Order: sequence, then C-alpha cells, then structure tokens
Amino acid sequence: MKFTDTAPIAGTRRTADGYLVADVRTARTGIQLYTGHEVGKPEMQVVKVYRPEEHVFDTASLGSYAHKPVTNDHPAEAVTADNWKALAVGSIGDEIARDGEFVRVPLIVMDAAVIAEIEGGKRELSAGYTCDLAWEPGTTPAGEKYDAIQKDIRINHVAIVQRGRAGSQARIGDGVRSWGAAPFTSDQKPKEDKIMTLKTVTVDGIPVEVTDQGATVIGTLQQRLADANTKFADAEKAHQTALAAKDAELAKKDAEIDALKGKILSDADLDKRVQARADLITKAHVIAKDVKTEGLSDAAIRKAVVVAKLGDAAVADKSEAYVDARFDMLVEDASQNGADPFRTVVQQGLSQVSDADKVVTDAYSQMVADMKAGKTSATAN
Repeated sequence: MKFTDTAPIAGTRRTADGYLVADVRTARTGIQLYTGHEVGKPEMQVVKVYRPEEHVFDTASLGSYAHKPVTNDHPAEAVTADNWKALAVGSIGDEIARDGEFVRVPLIVMDAAVIAEIEGGKRELSAGYTCDLAWEPGTTPAGEKYDAIQKDIRINHVAIVQRGRAGSQARIGDGVRSWGAAPFTSDQKPKEDKIMTLKTVTVDGIPVEVTDQGATVIGTLQQRLADANTKFADAEKAHQTALAAKDAELAKKDAEIDALKGKILSDADLDKRVQARADLITKAHVIAKDVKTEGLSDAAIRKAVVVAKLGDAAVADKSEAYVDARFDMLVEDASQNGADPFRTVVQQGLSQVSDADKVVTDAYSQMVADMKAGKTSATAN
C-alpha cells in the first residue's frame, strides 16, 4: 500500500548556485490516523496505523531514502527512470539518520520555480512510500491501541506540498492520487471534513458513503423496515394458522355430514327393516306372549324371549350370538310343533296374538326414533 507522510520544511539555505538545501525531519514512529476508505476498510471511520521503530528505522527502510527524487506535489505515479526528468525538482542526500522519533534527511531543491514556491510559503514535505500494511491490532509500548502496522517501508520520493486545509484535501485522491493515504495532522478537524466523516452503509446490497447523521437515519429506517417485516411475517403466519384450523373444522363437518348421509336408509331398506322388526315382535309374542318389546333392541327382544321361556340361567354369561341361536331354536321348535307363528298369525289373524298393524306401526315408529337418535341399522338391532 502507498502512503504519504508530511513534515514542515525548516532550516533552509541557498547554495552559491541558487539551490535550496535543507536538513529536515520527515517520517516518524508512533500511531497515525487514516480514514478507513483510504486503507481498504470503508466500514471503519478512522484507522489507527502503528509505525514501530523497528520498521521505521529499519536499515532497508532508511536506506530507501537515499538519492530519491524530490517532487513538486505528489506525482500521479511512482517516480522511475522513465519519468524522473519530468518529475524531479531536486533530490535527497544519503546521510539519513534517526532524530528521536523522526527520520532526518538532507535534501536539495534545484528548480528555481519550486524554490520560489517554497520561499513563498509552500513549506511542507510529504514522503511518498510503499509499505506492507499488516492488519494486526495491538497496543504500543506506550499503551495506545492500534488497528494495523506498517512494515517494509520503502521510500519512492519526497514531495513539496502546501500545508493547511487545501493541502490536506489535495493529499487524498487528488494531488496524491496513486499515493493514496496520508495521516491526519494535528491542525485538521476530521469532524468538519466530510471525507473524514463519511461512512459506508449498505442499502439493498449497494454500499453508499454517507455522513454519520445519514448513517444513523438509514440505520433507523432499516431497523423500522425490519420490524415491520417481522410483524407482517407474524401476522401472515397467524392468518395461515387460522385458515388451516378453519379448513380442518370444515373438513370435520363434511366428514360428519357424509357419515350421517351413510346412515340414512333407502325406502326399500326401511321397508325391510320395518318388516323384519314386525316379524321379530310377532315371533316373540307367539313364543312368549307377555314379553315386553317396546323400547328394546332386536337383540334385547330375543334375549327377553329366551329368558321368558328358559330362565335367566339360559343366558347368564352367554354371548349375543349364543342368545340369538337359542331364540332361533325356540322359533324352530314352535314351528315343528305345528305352531308356526307366521302360519298361525296368517290363519287366525294378527289380532289374536297382537295387533299386526300396531306391531308394524310400532316397529316403524321405533325405527324412526332410532334413526333420529343417530343409531345405525346395526346398533338399532
């Protein structure tokens, strides 16, 4: 990554040839502040970059100053043999030394126009260099926290630049261009510098640079949108749950209706049921004329007849099938003894044993009552 550091030019003098010579402090150790977007971290407003002594005063780093060109402002590209003649206005000497926390370098400016600018007030130096910016957060020996460390610092050139607000703005992306990042200086006011205070927020997947206030507003709106989406999702889920419950209820009703429809007998079946009921009651009264049949199921009538003829012991602990068989045997015995109940009823008239019409009517009424009570043909029997 390419950086620029600034330092004022002081203690200048002219040579006999008119060149301007100075012995100046330039880059220093310690923490310098950069905007996040300058160093590839747009999500960070300010990045604290640590320049450790072992890297600033590294032999290779100090040696990279020697004989490097001095330029008037930072060029748009690195100074090389191809463009040196066009860009250089002077050069750095080779007596590079440590001066406290600074690097001290000798320089000579040979271009008369630039010398005039310097003497007119353009008195700031800005080193253009490359380095390896290692994102290794930590704490300096002095207890200051930092986000990254500069390593393998190599000087390309030293530029003469303006100082102050105009110079600060020019150093970022304009005058510096490919030299990218320069630290805040003590006379800058980052809170008033829109470039310094911009934040990058993502809106619908698109990164947007906005002020702190804009980021706060966008964040609030995004949170409100998220809350609204959550409420909508909850309401939709509750609605779908209610619909599912209602569908289940309707399906249950449909099933009940279908079941009730299945219990309705056709006219022919109803006639058969009535006839069978009347026949059973007739047989019961022929075998045991005093047996009560009203309100009893068919099985109960058969059981009552067996009990009336054979006693309770005959049905004790016996199954319904057994009782039915015993009833059929009684009917068979009555028939074999010449007392076929049906033949007798036909020959003597139903009124002699019971009122046949009444039996049929009663059987029919009982059948209807059973059906209204929801009994199936099987349960009614």
